[in-house]
Amino acid sequence: MLDQMMLGYQWGSRFAFSEPPSIPLGSSGTMLSRNVGTSLEFMEHREYVPGDDLRRIDWNAYARNDRLSVKLYREEVNPHVELLLDVSRSMDLPETQKGAATYALTGFFASATAESRFSFNVYITDHGCRKLGRSHLVPTEWDPFTLDAPNSPADAIGIDPPNWRKRGIRIFVSDFLFLADPALLVSQLVQGAAVTILVQLLAREDADPSDLGNLRLTESETNQWIESYIDTAAKHRYLRNLARHQENYNLACRRHGAVFTTLLAEQFLDEKHIDDLLQRELMRQK
Repeated sequence: MLDQMMLGYQWGSRFAFSEPPSIPLGSSGTMLSRNVGTSLEFMEHREYVPGDDLRRIDWNAYARNDRLSVKLYREEVNPHVELLLDVSRSMDLPETQKGAATYALTGFFASATAESRFSFNVYITDHGCRKLGRSHLVPTEWDPFTLDAPNSPADAIGIDPPNWRKRGIRIFVSDFLFLADPALLVSQLVQGAAVTILVQLLAREDADPSDLGNLRLTESETNQWIESYIDTAAKHRYLRNLARHQENYNLACRRHGAVFTTLLAEQFLDEKHIDDLLQRELMRQK
């Protein structure tokens, strides 16, 4: 576990989170993001749509052009990253590199945060969402944890949600192969955040199962055995359902201003970076 996290920490030192396009405000180190918020920093006007806060209507502009518009302001962002990590059994799929990639990705984000000079904490989804002890330090100082929680992340969030900081960057790493309403889950994750990123980490066997025929499967959350026959038609149904499941998360994220990206464990361990977050300018290479 620690070796993989430190490898990820080494890889992450070549990256940093992109800073919002503004300068620090005051002594607190607060910065401005691209997102709309409620600070005193005016950004632009937008045409009024039903449901907008009436207090933001620019009545002077209405008097000039007889059109309703609202004032938009930039949101203040705390330079702080919080990682919510799925530590259920499904994140350590046997005979794959998924567990190694989970640990390495955790170290990767911790290192990129340090390179950004942001603060950092990890929450893990065991019995509720528990803040990992000393996770604000380098991974060698963290309290140990394992990928064997019996309950799903949705259950953990329902039992005891993370005590998030306001207006920070939130990252949730999971395979998202658990039962949950994507719209509800995403709405919970984005509440009060400046930036929310959902990283779906899959093994190649999750994304494209290779085994066909009679199989004895283990339900990762309950450890129960399931006898099943997998033929080509069943595999195609699985792939269609997975694609639909991913699209539901993509749609929920677009509606709430979050980002959903899928990463293959073996690909991350081989390439040591996350192209999608670089292309979206959420991270940058140093």
